[in-house]
Amino acid sequence: MSASAASGYLAPLPSNKPKLIAFDLDGTIWSPDMYMLWGGGSPFTPQSSVLLKDCSNKDVKLLGISGEILDELKGGVGGDSIVWEETKTAWVSCTDEPEWAQECMRLFKTPSGSDLKSKIDLEMIHKSNKQTHFNELKEVTGIGFEEMLFFDNERYNCDSVSKLGVKCVHCPEGMTLDIWNSGLRLFD
Repeated sequence: MSASAASGYLAPLPSNKPKLIAFDLDGTIWSPDMYMLWGGGSPFTPQSSVLLKDCSNKDVKLLGISGEILDELKGGVGGDSIVWEETKTAWVSCTDEPEWAQECMRLFKTPSGSDLKSKIDLEMIHKSNKQTHFNELKEVTGIGFEEMLFFDNERYNCDSVSKLGVKCVHCPEGMTLDIWNSGLRLFD
């Protein structure tokens, strides 16, 4: 099986796969940021697999191909988890409303029908800077910073985390195919 076929339809596999792939939540996986829902928020009501409404009828949307990427990494439609079985996945977020984020992760669905929460191995969701989150990930997993890949919509988070040696991809429009591919190419 070729590297392209092995990785489903999203992208050819890099020659060296990251051992940990981490994603920010607000603005990277979904929009808007949780703090933008103040005055509304929980409970959220699913409108579709990629759209929720908060209690004040504001939309929360899954961005780009977030669900497809998670299926790719952890099995599902178009994905082959055996290819990525050595790779850990993580949420790395300092969202203002972690309980709301947890609810959204349970309600959003990937194309395979799985919730987002079930596709992730580790969660660092608490108020702190992203360098602290990554130091915690390194301590918990034993994975070196240079073997980690991080996607975030905030440039300053990418700049901060890259100083540790983590390969970072700025994704101001969320997880698109081009962004995903550019991250994987960092490991070629």
